[in-house]
This record gives sequence, structure tokens and C-alpha cells, in this order.
Amino acid sequence: MGIAVGEVSRLAGVTVRTLHHYDDIGLVRPSERTRSGYRSYTEPDVERLQQVLFYRELGFPLEEIAAILADPGADRMTHLRRQRELLRERIGRLEAMAAAVERAMEAYTMDIRLTAQERLEVFGDFRPEEHEREARERWGDTEAYRQSSERMARMTKADWVRFRAEAEATTEAFALAYTGGLAADSARAMELAEEHRAHLVRWCYDCSYELHRGLGDMYADDPRFAANFEPLAEGLSRYIRDAIHANADRAGGGTGGGAL
Repeated sequence: MGIAVGEVSRLAGVTVRTLHHYDDIGLVRPSERTRSGYRSYTEPDVERLQQVLFYRELGFPLEEIAAILADPGADRMTHLRRQRELLRERIGRLEAMAAAVERAMEAYTMDIRLTAQERLEVFGDFRPEEHEREARERWGDTEAYRQSSERMARMTKADWVRFRAEAEATTEAFALAYTGGLAADSARAMELAEEHRAHLVRWCYDCSYELHRGLGDMYADDPRFAANFEPLAEGLSRYIRDAIHANADRAGGGTGGGAL
């Protein structure tokens, strides 16, 4: 027995008027009629309607859908494979959009109020807000996190430019010391480690030697942070960690703890 137009409307989530339109243009025509002359859909009709609705959801115009379904070389499995690939592409785009919205939300939370052009000028392809959620989860209840959030919220574009320039200069100096054969516990390496710690104190939070140790460990152990140093010289992230530890030992700093 066929399925009445009202039931197909309910099952497919479209209006009866839409089904009538599809019938009128020849896109999905019910194969049967009741004795009273009402439309009645067979199982193949419903399968065709499903294909139409899939393509329609993917943004195809009705004329193009009709041409796709008219392809004699495309069976049901061909359509399903095509729709799967199209859906995967859409999912990828939507995930990218969702990630962009998440980054915008994190940036707003961090109060980084820069224009799009200023963000490109200051950060390039680096997105500080991408680490914000994890930082908040790991250190949100610490004084260091509170200080960092407050100070960075007040930073202007000029501040951010200077902040990044100082950090990059120290990293490059570390790379020169490392590739020049200076030991991680040499006076120069420890001087750079102290310069790095002072940079954090000046811009971010009161970075104790204990916190600095934890940060150095994170640089070496977390691939996301190591990726900031390894392109300059393989093993540089571990060298910076060792220099930070040596500097903390020299200053009589702590031997453990977290980082920010």
C-alpha cells in the first residue's frame, strides 16, 4: 500500500504544499493515486524524496538536484557516497566556523580589543586565546592567573608589539647561545633565563623561580610550546628548560610547582 501525502509530509518534515510543488515540477512524483484521486507514495518515491531533501539541505537548487538524480549512471549508493563527502566538507567548514567563534569568545574574555588588522600585525598566525581556556582551567584560581588577566586586559597594541618583540629577542638569544655551544648552566644561558623571568614579571605576573621551573618544564614537555622553539634549533626547548632550572638553582629557587 502507498503512503498518503499527509503521512509523507509528517515523516519527511516538509509541508504538503512542498510535496505538491515537487510533484508539479516533476522532481518527486507519487507513483500511485487512491480511488479518490489523492496522491500516494511508494517506497521508491519516498527514497527519491529523501535524496532530494539531502541535496536540498546541502544547498543545491532544485534544478541541479533534478539533473543529479537524472544521471543514469548514479545509483543509490553513488548518491549516498556523494552526500557523505559533501556532509564531511560541510562539517569541516562548520567546525572551522565554530572554532573561530570560540576564539572570538576567548579573545573577548581576555579583553584583547584589537582590530583584525592589528591582530595580524601583532600576533600573525598566533592566537593567544587558543590557550586561554586551558590556562583558566589549570591556573584560574591562582594569583598569577589573576595578575596576568588583569595586566593583559590593559595592554594596548603598542604594548603587545613590545611584549612580543622582547620575547622573540630573548628566544633568539637563547638559540645563539645553544648553537654556539654554551652550556645550559653557563653564565650567559642563566642570564637569558633571568631575562625571560623578568619579562614575565614585567608584563604578566609575579613569576617566582618555582613557577619559572614549571614553565620551563612545560616548554620542553608540551609539543605545542616546544613548537615555538624547535624550528630555530632542534633541542632548543630542552636547553631553555635546563637554563631556567640552572638559574633557579643559582638563585636558590623552588624545585617544583606549576606554571602559567
